[in-house]
Amino acid sequence: MACNHNKFLTNERGTLPRRYVFSRYLCTVHSLEPHFTWISQYSASEDPRSPFFGREYSEFYYENAVYNHLIHPQWDDFGSQTLYLKILFADYQDGFAIIEFIGEWNDALYNDIMMLKREVIEILNQEGINQFILIGENVMNFHASDDSYYEEWFQDCEEGWIALLNFREHVLNEFRSNGIDYYLNFGGDLDDLEWRKFGPRQLHAFVLGILNKRLN
Repeated sequence: MACNHNKFLTNERGTLPRRYVFSRYLCTVHSLEPHFTWISQYSASEDPRSPFFGREYSEFYYENAVYNHLIHPQWDDFGSQTLYLKILFADYQDGFAIIEFIGEWNDALYNDIMMLKREVIEILNQEGINQFILIGENVMNFHASDDSYYEEWFQDCEEGWIALLNFREHVLNEFRSNGIDYYLNFGGDLDDLEWRKFGPRQLHAFVLGILNKRLN
């Protein structure tokens, strides 16, 4: 059974020093599973258009890690040493994907954005996905490099967008301080959204509604 992510955030988000929160997070990271409620509607490992098509998973064998702390085997490795993800849903007709992340997003040391862009985003983009919902409540830190891959991703989306849900405040501050917020949508209701109460298409419609209001 998946952990209660919302309880984890309520207890620790913004109430303890960042280093302590990260330490506590690493101690429990092995038990944090990707959101599984939508699995009957979509599975990236069974989607021939997904970059993770054909992957097999174990419930018992733990292999991937964030700084030597093992993570649940249901998360997907896309080439980063500290960041993992799960494509929770992809709708090629309406052109959107919902992706959940876990770990540390580190462009400075590992060029995570390049790996994400090349190994995941471009594949989805070529299949017609141009609206991306990124869920980041389990992204504990962000270390920036330059913004070129974010700019490229933004341009590739054409009439689409990239929306961030529930990323932690200090992570969003790093995006802002490095000018990456120009390419990403976050803030307001997107920062504290009970997204698990939605179905995937409901969530997309809700986020789209927020973004349309901002544009108008």
